[in-house]
Amino acid sequence: MHIRKFFLLATILCSVCSLNAQRHEQLLETGWKFHKGETNGAETVSFNDSQWESVCIPHDWAIYGPFDRNNDLQNVAITQNLEKQASVKTGRTGGLPYVGVGWYRTRFDADPDKKTTLVFDGAMSEARVYVNGKEACFWPFGYNSFHCDITELLHKEGKDNVLAVRLENRPQSSRWYPGAGLYRNVHLITAEKIHVPVWGTQVTTPHVANDYASVCLRTSLQNAGKEEITIETEILDPNGKRVSFKKNSGRINHGQPFTQNFIVENPQLWSPETPFLYQAVSKIYANGKLTDTYTTRFGIRSIEFVADKGFFLNGQHRKFQGVCNHHDLGPLGAAINVSALRHQLTLLKDMGCDAIRTAHNMPAPELVRLCDEMGFMMMIEPFDEWDIAKCENGYHRYFNEWAEKDMVNMLRQYRNNPCVVMWSIGNEVPTQCSSEGYKVAKFLQDICHREDPTRPVTCGMDQVSCVLDNGFAAMLDIPGFNYRAHRYEEAYQRLPQNLVLGSETSSTVSSRGVYKFPAERKADAKYEDHQSSSYDLEYCSWSNIPDIDFALADDHQWTLGQFVWTGFDYLGEPSPYDTDAWPNHSSMFGIIDLASLPKDRYYLYRSVWNKQAETLHILPHWNWEGREGKEVPVFVYTNYPTAELFINGKSYGKQTKNNQSVENRYRLMWHNAIYEPGEVKVVAYDEHGTAKAEKIIRTAGKPHHIELVSSRQSLTADGKDLAYVTVRVVDKDGNLCPTDMRLVKFKVKGAGSYKASANGDPTCLDLFHLPQMHAFNGMLTAIVQSGKEAGTLELQVTAKGLKSGKIQIEVK
Repeated sequence: MHIRKFFLLATILCSVCSLNAQRHEQLLETGWKFHKGETNGAETVSFNDSQWESVCIPHDWAIYGPFDRNNDLQNVAITQNLEKQASVKTGRTGGLPYVGVGWYRTRFDADPDKKTTLVFDGAMSEARVYVNGKEACFWPFGYNSFHCDITELLHKEGKDNVLAVRLENRPQSSRWYPGAGLYRNVHLITAEKIHVPVWGTQVTTPHVANDYASVCLRTSLQNAGKEEITIETEILDPNGKRVSFKKNSGRINHGQPFTQNFIVENPQLWSPETPFLYQAVSKIYANGKLTDTYTTRFGIRSIEFVADKGFFLNGQHRKFQGVCNHHDLGPLGAAINVSALRHQLTLLKDMGCDAIRTAHNMPAPELVRLCDEMGFMMMIEPFDEWDIAKCENGYHRYFNEWAEKDMVNMLRQYRNNPCVVMWSIGNEVPTQCSSEGYKVAKFLQDICHREDPTRPVTCGMDQVSCVLDNGFAAMLDIPGFNYRAHRYEEAYQRLPQNLVLGSETSSTVSSRGVYKFPAERKADAKYEDHQSSSYDLEYCSWSNIPDIDFALADDHQWTLGQFVWTGFDYLGEPSPYDTDAWPNHSSMFGIIDLASLPKDRYYLYRSVWNKQAETLHILPHWNWEGREGKEVPVFVYTNYPTAELFINGKSYGKQTKNNQSVENRYRLMWHNAIYEPGEVKVVAYDEHGTAKAEKIIRTAGKPHHIELVSSRQSLTADGKDLAYVTVRVVDKDGNLCPTDMRLVKFKVKGAGSYKASANGDPTCLDLFHLPQMHAFNGMLTAIVQSGKEAGTLELQVTAKGLKSGKIQIEVK
C-alpha cells in the first residue's frame, strides 16, 4: 500500500510527470460539450455550442444505447473461424450505436510564452483536432495515444482557447465493440522551450543481479540546439530513498539522446509477486538555468527466453498464466476508469493470473501503470489487421501510411514499463499467408528492435501450415500460436526458436449459472435459450477446453504458457450465437462475466494457477425441479488431489485426479450423481489422505430477500471511485436462488451516485445506465460512484416480492 501512495502523484501521465513550475500538466476532464452528428463549423471559435450536451471526459457516447439488431449489421465470412461463405452477423459489435460522427468542444488557458502540447490517450476514431479554428493534428487509429504541438495556434494572450475534436466511426470498422468518442483522457502540457518531449526518456537495465544492477537512462530534449546542457538525475527506490545520483554536462549532437549510467546496489527486483518500482528524477539545465524536471518510473528486472527451456524472469523459470482482454469495461463501455481496471485486475490476481495480452490494440496507459503496480506481465499488441482487410473499413485503409507512426508511439510510450515483457505485432492477420507476409512482419519487428532492443517480438498466428512453410513463424523472436494446440509439438520441432507461446488459447464458452445435460465435450453447441453450459466442456470449432492448455504447460518445458481467451466477457463477438442470432450481443468466452461475476471456470483456473490459496468449488447449483431421480453430474474444482462427494449424507465415493483423460487431470467429476433436493457436501483431502477442506451447497427455498456484498468498504471522494456491489436473490436462510430472473431496481442517496449495472446475460437488452436490471440466475452487479465530498453513500435495492436490501459505503 505504501508503494501505491508514494507513486500516486508520479503516475498522472503515462510513466512520467512533472514536479516543478517549469512544466505544468493537467487533465482536461470537465467543461466539455458534445454533439452526436455532423455539424458544419463546429471547429470555429465563434460556434455556439450552448445547446450541446455537457459531458466529462473520458466519455463513450455509444454505451447508453439503445441496443438494436441493425446497429452495424455485418454480412461477412469470418475466415479466422474457418467460415467459407458470408452470413449475417448480429451483435458482432455489441448492438450499440457506435457508428457515426461526434464532436467535442471545450475551452482552456495556456501560457503563450511556453511550449504547449495536447496528448490524447485514445480517441475513437479518425480524430481531427482543432485549436482556435485551425487543424492541429489528425490521427486515425482510435486505440493509440498521440500528441500535437499547439503552441503556434494559441491566442496571443493564451486565454480562452477553443479545442474542438471531430471523431468518426465508420460501419464495419470493427469485429467487437470499439466504443466511441473521447473515451480516454486528454492532457494539456506546458513546458519551457528546452524540455523533455512526450515519452522522451528510455530506461534500460543492462545488468541485473541480486548484488547490483546497472541502469541506463537516455533523455531526449527538444530545442536544445548547441546550448550547454546539464542533467542531474537521482534514482529513488520504492520507498523514495535516493540510491544513485549522476550529474552530467554536454551538448546534444545530431539529435541523439543524453545518456547517463547508474549503479543500484542490492536492487529490489520487479516481478508479479514483488512489483517494486523506482523513479529517475531528472533536472535539465540549459546554460545554468533550470528548464525542466522530468520523472521516469521504471522497474529493475531481467527477462530471458531460452531455447528448449522457456521463459526466465530474474533468472527464475516460469510460465505465463495470462489472459487476453478487450478494452471495454462491460457496462461502463470503453470510457476508461482506473477503479474499474483495478477491480478487474484484483479478480484476476486472486485467480492466479500473472499476465495480460492487450487484444488486439494499444491499451490505456492507466492499465499499464496498474500492471506495473499490481504485478502483471504484459504482452502489448497494436493491430488486428495489417494491409489486408478483416473489416471493410478497418485499419488496413491506413496501415501503409500509419503503421510505423503507430508502432513508434506505442513503443516509446510503454518501453519504460517493467510489466511489459513482450511486444506482439498482430493478431491472426490475413497477411501472414500472403506473399508479402514475411516482409511486412519483418518491417514491424525491426521497428520494435530499433525502438526497444530489450524485449522480444511475437505475433498471434492461426494459420499454422502456411507460417511454418513460408518462413513467417521462423522469423519472429517468439512464435505465438492462437489455438491449434495439437500442432505445438510440430511447431517446436520445425522452428529454430525451439519455443512455443500460446498467444491465444482455449475459447471455452459458458453462461454463468447455466448447465446443459448431458455434461460432455461439444464444439459449437447451440440451444434454444442462446446460452452455453457452465460445465466448461463447450468450445468453438477452432478451440478447445482449458484442460488441454494446462497439460501442454505442465508437460513441456519448451512451452511458454498461455494467454486465455478471455479473462472477462466483453461487448460483441457473441460466438457461438453470432450468425443471425439476435439478441446475443456480448461474448461468452470470459472466465468472468460482463457483470464482473466469476463463472465456474474461474475456479478451475484458480485451482491450477493460484498455488498460494485453497480452492474448493462445487457445480452445478442444486435446484433441479423436474429432474428428481435423474443424473445431474457434480464437478469439483480444487487444488487438492482427492475429494469425496455426499448428497444428503450418502457418499458417492472419493475421486482422485488421474491421467485417464485430460479432464481427469484437473477436475473431479461424479457423472453418476442423482438429483434429490437437499444438501451437497464435498470433503477435500491432501496427498496424505488428510481431510483439509469442506464445502456445502443446498437446494434453495422460495426467494425471500436481497443480499448485498460490496467490493469496497470505503471510496475516495474524487468523483471517479467505484464500488461493485453484488446483488443476490436468496431464500430465508441465505441460499442463492439460482433460477431467479426478476427485475431489480436501484436507488442511491448521499455522497455518491448510481453508475451502471449488469447481469452477465449475453441476451439481455436492459440498458446499463438505467437504475434497474433483471437478475440473471439469481445475481447481478450494481456499480456505484463516489461524489467529490466526504460522507456516506447508501444503495437501496428493491424487487417485487422480496425484502429489500440496503448497504452503506463511506466516501472519504
